[in-house]
Amino acid sequence: MRDKKPAILLLEDGRLFRGWSFGAEGETGGEVCFNTGMTGYQEILTDPSYCGQIVTMTSPHIGNYGVNREDVESAHIQVAGFVVREETEIPSNHRSTQSLGDYLREAEIVGIQGIDTRALTRHIRDRGAMNGIISTEEADTNSLTEKLKDIPSMYGLDLVPRVTCDNSWKWDKNEFDIEPKFKVACIDYGVKWNILRLLTSHGCDVNVFPATTTAESLLDWNPDGIFLSNGPGDPAAAEYAVEMVKTVLGKKPIFGICLGHQILSLALGAKTYKLKFGHRGINHPVKNLETGTVEITSQNHGFAVDIDSLPNNVISTHLNLNDNTSEGIQCKDIPAFSVQYHPESSPGPHDSRYLFQQFMEMMEEFSQ
Repeated sequence: MRDKKPAILLLEDGRLFRGWSFGAEGETGGEVCFNTGMTGYQEILTDPSYCGQIVTMTSPHIGNYGVNREDVESAHIQVAGFVVREETEIPSNHRSTQSLGDYLREAEIVGIQGIDTRALTRHIRDRGAMNGIISTEEADTNSLTEKLKDIPSMYGLDLVPRVTCDNSWKWDKNEFDIEPKFKVACIDYGVKWNILRLLTSHGCDVNVFPATTTAESLLDWNPDGIFLSNGPGDPAAAEYAVEMVKTVLGKKPIFGICLGHQILSLALGAKTYKLKFGHRGINHPVKNLETGTVEITSQNHGFAVDIDSLPNNVISTHLNLNDNTSEGIQCKDIPAFSVQYHPESSPGPHDSRYLFQQFMEMMEEFSQ
């Protein structure tokens, strides 16, 4: 058992939580949000969509099965900080290679445990997601309050440059021994690796391109389809991404997920807005408006597309049953569609993986 060092979490509205150091010691700040999943903490930690955020897990015991080398969604941990009720220091799983606490310390990620995460979650639900700071070094709340003023608001913040790749690269981890049928250009706004795995499993040869890739260079590569990935931050702030998508609309089939859904919607003329506390978890009900089927989905986003702002040539295909927000769109006159949630899950249910096959069929039809 490690010695417990005091730590505090201070929110920008003055709410204070006292607990113990978890992971690395130090200070970190970002938007405080919560995830309702009972599992999948390693995938959450490495999801680039969480860049700039302090993630609170609502399940009380985190780290039960440790961590391993396979269940990652990017090359390193992406969260700004991590909050749990209680760390499991001795994991039990045959795939585990180290404990969650050691994993965070190795990556120098600051966290806090021993606080009432239920109270924190209720506070965020009532007051909305807000910035916060975790510290194991500073006990003076006045000093931490001043430091909080330097943390930028998520509203209007473009975080894509912090997570996108520097140069284009080929995803060559073909675990499925499937002969590629389509060339797919993935625009990396912070792509999760399981998306690339599933595109490959459906017969795609995937090249990943930086978020600032021009339409000209993208079309020069001549893909069969363009995939717009998930990612962090305010979609309206990524104007370069929106302008690029505007240029390629109708020239190639397009499929977007999460931030990619928002960017496609903006390129088509819709608007986006910030949700009060976002959707983050693996049990969100979404209704497919075309089939009437209700899918249980994995979600991670703090912004949404304004359904009422969709242009006449765009239809709403999926709806969140918790708050009636946009979960999917499709163009009537060009081959382009997107969803707000994560059909690749990881973690989460597999109800929505049919969307990858829908993308394959769209590319096949367009090629003919």
